[in-house]
Amino acid sequence: MWLIVGAPHAEDMITRRALLKSIGIAGGAGVMFESMQALGLTAPAIAAADYQAPARGGGHTKVVILGAGIAGLATAYELGKAGYNCTILEAKNRVGGRNWTVRGGTTETDLDGYKQTARFSEGQYLNAGPARLPQSHITLDYCRELGVEVQPFLNQNANALLYYDGKAPVRYRTAKADVYGYVSELLSKAIDQGALDKELTADDKEQLLTFLEDFGDIGGKADGFAYTGSSRRGYSVEPGAGDTPGVVLGPPPSLSEVIAARLGRTFTFEFEYDQAITMMQPVGGMDAIPMALYRAVGTHKVRLGAEVTRVTNHANGVEVAYRDATGERTISADYCVAALPPHIMARVPTNLGDAVTAALKTPTLTPVGKMGLEYKSRWWEAEDRIYGGITETDLDLTHVWYPSYGFHGKRGTIVGYYNTGANARTYGSLTPGQRVERALAQGAKIHGDRYRTELANAFSVAWHRTPYVEAGWVGWPSRTTGEYELLNQPQGRVYFAGDWLTYWIAWQNGAFDSARKVVTALHSRVQAGG
Repeated sequence: MWLIVGAPHAEDMITRRALLKSIGIAGGAGVMFESMQALGLTAPAIAAADYQAPARGGGHTKVVILGAGIAGLATAYELGKAGYNCTILEAKNRVGGRNWTVRGGTTETDLDGYKQTARFSEGQYLNAGPARLPQSHITLDYCRELGVEVQPFLNQNANALLYYDGKAPVRYRTAKADVYGYVSELLSKAIDQGALDKELTADDKEQLLTFLEDFGDIGGKADGFAYTGSSRRGYSVEPGAGDTPGVVLGPPPSLSEVIAARLGRTFTFEFEYDQAITMMQPVGGMDAIPMALYRAVGTHKVRLGAEVTRVTNHANGVEVAYRDATGERTISADYCVAALPPHIMARVPTNLGDAVTAALKTPTLTPVGKMGLEYKSRWWEAEDRIYGGITETDLDLTHVWYPSYGFHGKRGTIVGYYNTGANARTYGSLTPGQRVERALAQGAKIHGDRYRTELANAFSVAWHRTPYVEAGWVGWPSRTTGEYELLNQPQGRVYFAGDWLTYWIAWQNGAFDSARKVVTALHSRVQAGG
């Protein structure tokens, strides 16, 4: 939340809001935010409240936790600190849930029967699920607490590319210079011609014109506020020694061409609260987080390959039936925390009632696909000068990620596509081999034949076709119709946990937050006599 300050009259506030809305429509959130700063209209966001871990007092209370994803592991970890006796049942033969790092030797068979075995070289990997950590997320607090080493993840890179409408790829820096330049030119002309006199005071106009001249790198009033391009666009010949001043890339395309190209469509992404130019990632792969939790909880407390088949709530406890390699088994406990995806939990027979089952079926499923492409050389660094970052496209690849680790190494692994919705379904319906062929054909439009010829290994994931997961994440059609509230409350002695029960869906931060909420509520209940 941003607090608006410095507006002495309600009328001024209304007109300034109208101005900022117009700026936002023309240039996106980035231009609007910078304009707010120039007018002195922003204040810092309010920090989130700290979590207070429960004191010891779990005694001999037994808790069975369904699912060894982040929410399940974090629940067991936090309850374990307070002395609770926790057992986790996990259907897959690994922990982490959607936090899954694919390395050489990783094997997976999807719901369509397609089996893949990753053949990535030593040190190469694909973070098939989460791959970046916002600096504000409590996930990093757990990394610190658990001793998980982290390093920068380059989320945005001025040298990365934009590829739209089948035209030649454009450097992010070039497109940004052109869009911001022309938006600044147009707004400056409008201000100078008096079009915004009702919205701006004389001082406002002067300050904003000064800001726009620098922001867009445009001429002053004497130059008609014209945007003509500059070194911000890049160089066709780099500056050098002696008499080599360099040749600035240009001239820029016309205003009409820039508008038609719609290159600014992704610029607002960098101003999203959960995104930033630089984010973080665990060294060696994202699964360092669940593995650290796994060790901290105690590996003997996690039963892998244990598929839950029934949950029965009793007045004084719960009974959970499950199936593993030895056959049908049951476990009894005082409480149960169901940390499975809601649509998976909805299939588990329970005596919790039809309303609970219906609520679990309410969230909508998001198909997600991801592919790792290992290359024999890091040509994107050596030839294109791209070190990390993401290329945005309107192809069915959607995003192409360059690795933020192993710089100047012999090999590197690109995320060849990271897509959702219809594009994810398209790739998910193909065989793994067909996915590779399609991704290479599309990627070659951006990077040329080396995108094919330099390939060493590939591995793809269709999360909506992955057993015991069946979606990249879920969303709520509404949080005000009762289902969200119902599942955020205990049903008898059964609690629910997961990122889908927070406002941080699809982030590990949400899983940790939900786990903390459940732990706090359960512990308070036990302390009060259950």
